[in-house]
Amino acid sequence: MDPLVLTKREDLRLIDLFNQEQVATAPGILNLCLTCGTCAGGCPATGVDGWDMRKAVRAVLLGLEQELIDSKFPWVCTLCGRCEHACPMHIDLVRLIRTARWLRPRDKVPGVLHKGVEMCLKTGNNVGIPQEDFLFLMEDVGAELAEELPGFSVPIDKKGAKFLLTINSKEPFGEPEDMKFWWKILSAANESWTTTSDNWEGVNWGLFTGDDEAMKEVVRRIVENYKKLECEYLLLPE
Repeated sequence: MDPLVLTKREDLRLIDLFNQEQVATAPGILNLCLTCGTCAGGCPATGVDGWDMRKAVRAVLLGLEQELIDSKFPWVCTLCGRCEHACPMHIDLVRLIRTARWLRPRDKVPGVLHKGVEMCLKTGNNVGIPQEDFLFLMEDVGAELAEELPGFSVPIDKKGAKFLLTINSKEPFGEPEDMKFWWKILSAANESWTTTSDNWEGVNWGLFTGDDEAMKEVVRRIVENYKKLECEYLLLPE
């Protein structure tokens, strides 16, 4: 098996990465920008670190993309898409910001986001909870809930369950009581559900860091569990 690595990085300009799949279709290409400022006018992050979406587009077009990549702006953007929805030229502005995030060297990604991506690829969850500890916690928290719901236990790897439930790793790590809310809802609805013993992480930090290959791998593992257990629905409470 090849060593586990993240996406291979190439020395490409942001505008090249952005435009390479859209040259033939035209809509979405940065050169169509009218500099009207509609994107900046509706953006909640406008002004942060001296940037706004219009300035970001102009910087890329003028060959100043490194200033955008090195700024705080791509990381305070919520990726809500309001700018893109308002753009009269239908430029794919959300993808622009995610591309800028991806071009930031991984050791300079803010906070613990990239470390979480690496940890999820290695262990199946963003904070590196060992499988043995996770299963012990599920049993323990399930036993607590059984005092309120007699006979309750947390189903793990239950084949044929209707719902496959993923879990935000912050809950088993620091807020285990929060997991009970979903369990109570599913129990009250008398629904069949399960979570998994591995790759149960429901928060995909590959999405947030612009690392599409890591994002796809995390999704692939979840879908693999979903198919293997023959569930009907995938539930991501996050």
